Amino acid sequence: MEGFGDIAEKLRRSTVHVRAGHRGQGSGIIVSPGGLIVTNAHVAMDRVDVRLWDGTRSEADLLLSDVGRDIAILQVSQSGLPAAVLADSDRLRVGELVIAVGNPFGFMGALTTGVIHAIGQVPNLGPLKWIQADVRLAPGNSGGPLANARGEVIGINTMIAGGVGLAIPSNSVSRLLNRRLSPAPLGVVVRPVQITVKGRARLGVAILEVRKDGVAASASLMPGDILIGVEGGNLETMEDFERALDGAGDRTVRLQFLRGDPRNFRTVTVRLGLPHTAAA
Repeated sequence: MEGFGDIAEKLRRSTVHVRAGHRGQGSGIIVSPGGLIVTNAHVAMDRVDVRLWDGTRSEADLLLSDVGRDIAILQVSQSGLPAAVLADSDRLRVGELVIAVGNPFGFMGALTTGVIHAIGQVPNLGPLKWIQADVRLAPGNSGGPLANARGEVIGINTMIAGGVGLAIPSNSVSRLLNRRLSPAPLGVVVRPVQITVKGRARLGVAILEVRKDGVAASASLMPGDILIGVEGGNLETMEDFERALDGAGDRTVRLQFLRGDPRNFRTVTVRLGLPHTAAA
């Protein structure tokens, strides 16, 4: 069985330093030996240069960015890299030991430990789910891994709020990686918003952009529409929306949405995988 020192060292070797033009610097985690790296979207908003643990530098291509969830996927032209393993963040429990690695103030591979305080939404940060841990983060830690005691990545460190470190759950990262391998199910760019329906605040998913060749366009969904439910159930978190669209194959999903008047509820049945739809 590996000792803590060995686990920590492997995690440090999988962590990279990310510099984006003149905007600043952060961290990233290698998730594929073929050069896939995950970081924060706010870290990778410019031309990106990556430095590996051994000092090797490489320009990185931005493959995919989810600004709403603050995740980005980079690709470097390297192979045989020490990739970390993404764990199932849905299995996390409050009180678990966690390890954070990053490059605060440019110092490579700085490591800190703590425990998970909570998992869920954070006041004033919208409907997104966060892993909240008492790890010590500083400028430059953004985009680095939060791992469990086995060294498996369970989150991507993003910010400090109320003295607690906040990390994006690894399952959100896995969904974005899967989206890279197949077209976005709906072909839309979305952003979570808070809306009021019948006097009650609830989550909505605002459509910002509709791809012309996507399922949403075939369903006559438009920018400005706000998705509020899937299969008749309310959306409590963005993860609910992402899970509803997960999975491969030809299948139908009923979406509830608002257009204009908040009392104007509509339903559209979209057929994922094929451009066939029926709307009401």
